[in-house]
This record gives sequence, structure tokens and C-alpha cells, in this order.
Amino acid sequence: MDEQSLIQDAQQGDLDAFNRLVLAYQNMAYNLAYRMLGEEERSEECTQDAFFSAYRHLRSYQGGSFKAWLLRMVTNACLDELRRRKRRPVIPLEPVNDTDEEMDSPAWLASNDPSPEEIINQRELDSAISHCLGTLMPDFKAVILLVDVENLEYEEVASVLKSPLGTIKSRLARARLKLRDCLQGFKELLPSLYRLDKESEA
Repeated sequence: MDEQSLIQDAQQGDLDAFNRLVLAYQNMAYNLAYRMLGEEERSEECTQDAFFSAYRHLRSYQGGSFKAWLLRMVTNACLDELRRRKRRPVIPLEPVNDTDEEMDSPAWLASNDPSPEEIINQRELDSAISHCLGTLMPDFKAVILLVDVENLEYEEVASVLKSPLGTIKSRLARARLKLRDCLQGFKELLPSLYRLDKESEA
């Protein structure tokens, strides 16, 4: 895919070129939204809103990382949703499926090829991680997902969140500490490397 040519064509009003960009990035955009929100319907809506916003503002794209530019749209849509939820909290501690039943393990955290003896522990660990991500403030959650899951560079994350580089590094460090501290409540599920008990620190 010649991304730059597609972007240039889309900026000139070529809808087919923009649709090809959507197809290339829609899974990435949805996955980020789902990790932020933990709910399929709202994740789909936020992803759609982000692509609409990207199309409307495509002429403002001045080069650089198109991925980071697009993820800014997705992140902003998700942060708006999380702030709305904070005003009117409706989020369960555990993720739910289409029938509003609690899931043992969200699909995006599941191991690709777990051995049979690891399945139960993996599901419990997945739920613990999902729960602890849900305890982070939206800005902290966004930073840790963009860096540790989407593998964006610090500079790209700073561009996505429109924050100084030092702020991004500070938030990431604090988010990782908060996530680690939360996971200590489930340390029996963690690999020994990540347990903060006296034996592992000795």
C-alpha cells in the first residue's frame, strides 16, 4: 500500500482512497478503542466517529506519522466517552459480552496458544489485568496503551495526546506503577518475576 499516495488522493476528495486507508487501519483503531472502553458497541461507535473526524480534517494532516495522527482521533473519541462515563458511571468492573453477561476473559487479552493446563490461570490473569486497567485515570490508560500495546514512540504519543514529552514519560511511569501495584492484589496469578514479595526481592 502506497500510504502517502492514498493520503494525497483522499485529501483531493477521492473517497475510494480514503476507504482503502480505513480498511488498512480499522482493526488497529478498533482494538485501541476496545482496550480503552472494554465495550464492543461503544468501541465500534468511537472508531466510526474517529474515522469521520479524520475524513473531515484530512486536509489538516501535514505529514509525519499518519498512524499517530489517526490514533489521536481514536483516543480523543475514547477519552470523551470515558469522561462522559465518569459523570454518569455505568462501567462494570468486569468486561461484558453482547448479552451484558460478565466475561471471564476479554478476547483481546487472551493468549493465542495456551496449553490446556494454563487456560484457567490465564483467564484469571486476563481478568485481573482488565480490572487494573479499568482503575487507571483515562489519560494514564491512554498513555500505557499507546506505548506498551500500540508500540508508539514517546514523541508520537506526545503528538497523539497533545502533551509535552516530559508529561508523557511521567504519566507512563506513574501508570506502570499503578498497574503494577494493582496487580499485586493478584500476585498469585503473576509470574514470579513480577511479584513484589520479600522472597522475590531478596
